[in-house]
Amino acid sequence: MIRIGTRGSALALAQARWVAERLEAESEIVPILTAGDRGADTEDKSRWVSELERALLEDSVDLAVHSAKDVPAELAAGLELVAIPERADPRDAICGAPSLSQLPGGARIGTSSLRRAAQIRAVRPDVEVVAVRGNVDTRLRKLGEGELDALVLACAGLARLGHEPDGVLGELVPAAGQGALALEAAPGRIPEKALRRLRDEAAAASVGVERELTRALGASCNTPVGAHARHRAGGELEVSAWVGRADGSVWVSDRLSGEAPGLGSRCAERLLAAGAGEILGSR
Repeated sequence: MIRIGTRGSALALAQARWVAERLEAESEIVPILTAGDRGADTEDKSRWVSELERALLEDSVDLAVHSAKDVPAELAAGLELVAIPERADPRDAICGAPSLSQLPGGARIGTSSLRRAAQIRAVRPDVEVVAVRGNVDTRLRKLGEGELDALVLACAGLARLGHEPDGVLGELVPAAGQGALALEAAPGRIPEKALRRLRDEAAAASVGVERELTRALGASCNTPVGAHARHRAGGELEVSAWVGRADGSVWVSDRLSGEAPGLGSRCAERLLAAGAGEILGSR
């Protein structure tokens, strides 16, 4: 029996069930309350994963399921990412309007992400970005009740909960790992044959490049950084990156193609040469 640790939100449980259905072994799902679920306000992605990592190290669970975008660059000692499954749509979605361009000036747009807020402000400095908390259904209810004119969420999260967006925001660069799941465990704890249906080499390569880029920038969950790698014809990867101030007033972006090893670091070097370090230091 493989015990699968997960956050207790509706989205996290849906993701854990998706993994359990494809895990080639008997399993049970073990919900765990994280610091992020308790409302902790920190600048560290570990607020979403530290309790799950502790449960792995204390042998309370065997496998943890994370949203890859929430996993810090450095894992707890003695743990590793054992699988990146097939990736869902990594893009950002908009609800309440078909696009950012079709919103009127002064429109109230809700998001909980500093990255999304910064990029929205860079594209539409005439709108009001409103911090909105709660799970997906809570945020959609606020939109329906008229507290907001539009809401920006992840395409993947909406799809996993059975919701349809009104539009897709291709002009925003997604967060590193967005749309992907990351499975974490102690080395050798999960039999290789149990994981074979959950490993996707293309997704793992893309997410690896994105995590390498954000690691090289020293970016955290609380920095306005986007990184998205996708496969191109011929086997190369193309990574797009965006770094900006939270108010959207200053930003740099880049796009670079090449083989996966080192691609994220090379893109980060180019961004730093263009002033990304100063932008991140001034947030």
